[in-house]
Amino acid sequence: MKNYNKAKVLRKNQTTQEQKLWSLLRNRSFHNLKFKRQYPIGSYIVDFICLEKNIVIEIDGGQHNTDENIKYDNKRTEFLNSKGFKVIRFWNNEIDKNLEGVYLKLQKEILNI
Repeated sequence: MKNYNKAKVLRKNQTTQEQKLWSLLRNRSFHNLKFKRQYPIGSYIVDFICLEKNIVIEIDGGQHNTDENIKYDNKRTEFLNSKGFKVIRFWNNEIDKNLEGVYLKLQKEILNI
């Protein structure tokens, strides 16, 4: 229940970049795929998930660039991969400066377009 409550708080307090990406994904607007945001998996909460395609999308800010956080993210990615999920990561500045490129990368990674 702890992660569920935390996920609910995170959904209400999205970053600007999460809001931008969510505008592309919500209401099945990305190739009719259903995405959820701030979704608990095990002891982790992922930014976005598409259960139909076993895809997790993570948006990383500068805090993810420290040695400690890189190790944490790698451990988290290994866990998600072990559960059958493919993890796609974007940096905040990619979302801010090249949302169209992010969209195209998602098409390539998820739909093999």
